[in-house]
Amino acid sequence: MPRRFRGLSGRLLWLTVIFVMFAEVLIFVPSISIMRSTWLRDRLDTAAAAGIVIDGLQPAELPREVQEDTLLATGTKVLALRKDGTSRLLAAIDVPPQVDEQYDLAHESMLEAMHNALDTLLFGGDKVMRVYGPIGETNMIIELVMTDMALRKAMLSFSRLMFGISLLISLVTALLIYLAINRMMIGPIRRLAHGMQVFSERPEDPERIFRPARAKGELDVAGRHLAAMQCQLQRTLRQQKNLADLGLAVSKINHDMRNILASAQLMSDRLVDVEDPMVRSFAPKLLRTIDRAVGYTSEVLAYGQASEAAPKRRLLRMTDLCQDVRDILAIDPEAGIEFVEQIAPDLEVDADSEQLFRVIHNLCRNAMQALVQAGKTGDDQPRRILLSAQRIGSVVSITIDDNGPGMPQKARENLFTAFRGSARSGGTGLGLAIARELVLAHGGTIALVEKPGPGTQFRIEIPDRPVAIEEYRVRA
Repeated sequence: MPRRFRGLSGRLLWLTVIFVMFAEVLIFVPSISIMRSTWLRDRLDTAAAAGIVIDGLQPAELPREVQEDTLLATGTKVLALRKDGTSRLLAAIDVPPQVDEQYDLAHESMLEAMHNALDTLLFGGDKVMRVYGPIGETNMIIELVMTDMALRKAMLSFSRLMFGISLLISLVTALLIYLAINRMMIGPIRRLAHGMQVFSERPEDPERIFRPARAKGELDVAGRHLAAMQCQLQRTLRQQKNLADLGLAVSKINHDMRNILASAQLMSDRLVDVEDPMVRSFAPKLLRTIDRAVGYTSEVLAYGQASEAAPKRRLLRMTDLCQDVRDILAIDPEAGIEFVEQIAPDLEVDADSEQLFRVIHNLCRNAMQALVQAGKTGDDQPRRILLSAQRIGSVVSITIDDNGPGMPQKARENLFTAFRGSARSGGTGLGLAIARELVLAHGGTIALVEKPGPGTQFRIEIPDRPVAIEEYRVRA
């Protein structure tokens, strides 16, 4: 069997043939019943014509030779006419046969006709039947006795003809359906399957993306969705490649960077012994900054390969954390950028100090860069970064707001997505992606807030850890 007829279209072809043949079988039973009734009615009409002629010759008796010719012409054994309540034998063979079945064509229902037709077709051929029915619109009834052999032969011929016609109809119908379905469904499905197979061999090749048709059918819509998914998959693969390349590049420089920072850390330790008050005030901050840098070189490799370390949470003052952010930003007074804090002095947050510092510092640094860029464009409006925080029940809400140019639409659509969510030209978007991961590790949320005026506003919500009843009792 050709391969084309083994697939879905081939199965559809054979199923169509089977279903059409099944429908023809349902049609065949009433058809063979009608054919039988018509055949018997024709015999009755022929016998009735002969019977009326014979009846007109009475009281003379029909010669024996004429009776035999009449019976031979009508194909019967006995011919009788019932008129005015009396029955007259018109012609009969010497020894009338014993009747096996009797059929009243005037009062035979459809179900009885179908049952009798199947009985004759399957089991007939040697039975003697008595058939009678009215002659036209008169009250005369013609009766005849005959074998069912001729009837069964006619029914078999009719059945063979019906089978041939049904088979031809089913094949033609199945072929037309096959061609139509193959063009409308099987062909596009094969094209979709081929497109997926070709793309799976080299998913990084843009030339292997499925090219859907412009029609509006369901399969065409599926093809467009397939092409969109393949494009999205290629973008994801490129991002993964960027992550792999980034990890490789950072791993190459990480060793040397750690050595350099270690040397800087040793030299900065000596600043503690310097008597200069200015040096003494900056030395602790410098040491903390170098310690953070050493930690970052170890933790940056974890992005894209493993999750961030679990946060080491403790209660810490937001004002101290914000002061560290202000010091590390080191905003130039001549830049015209204000850093405003709206935080209660006693506000505490239950978080990992280093991880929360990274989140807030990253967002504030992005805001400062946006404001600096806005300044370069000639905008003379006052520029400000507002860092505020408040406690609402067991949740601390932290807001970083600026009045810069705001985030472009592309950055909004790919927010918190590495290599795609950057608002600056040349940025990677890793900062926001890492910030989101750190906030989620605290069980919190970070979101971009829509604001009526210009600028960008992020809101961070950090919930307190649930306290076990034993720990609560110890504190109490």
